[in-house]
Amino acid sequence: MRAVVQRVTRATCTVEGRVTGETGPGLLVLLGVAPGDTAGTARALAGRVARLRIFGDDAGKMNRSVQDIGGGVLSVSQFTLFADTRRGNRPSFTGAAPPDQARTLYAEFNAALRDLGLPVGEGVFGAHMVLDLTNDGPVTITLEEAGEA
Repeated sequence: MRAVVQRVTRATCTVEGRVTGETGPGLLVLLGVAPGDTAGTARALAGRVARLRIFGDDAGKMNRSVQDIGGGVLSVSQFTLFADTRRGNRPSFTGAAPPDQARTLYAEFNAALRDLGLPVGEGVFGAHMVLDLTNDGPVTITLEEAGEA
């Protein structure tokens, strides 16, 4: 499982003109699911995201997590995080999990974040989404959690 985590002051996801998820100060998480990932992988990665210390403390050092600041998360499923561009100009997505598995584990990831006390806005799995965000920093971190191979 792969996540691109961006520190934001705000982020929204819109599908067909309707806002489906949003957050104020917190994180935008783009989540990719691989074939070997499991519910355990999703829960472990959610914990890492929730505890990731990328927000400033009183001294301005990145010492606080989204939990610490009382922030939220906008979570968006993105299979393109597993794009393979080693051969030619058209990406292959064979490294991404099949849609049914990815949908289930995306939901599991979001549930795990909620279980950790975070408000979670969501994109719409498989839909064409428009993301609008204000990146804070900018701070962008990539996290990976290995599933079963």
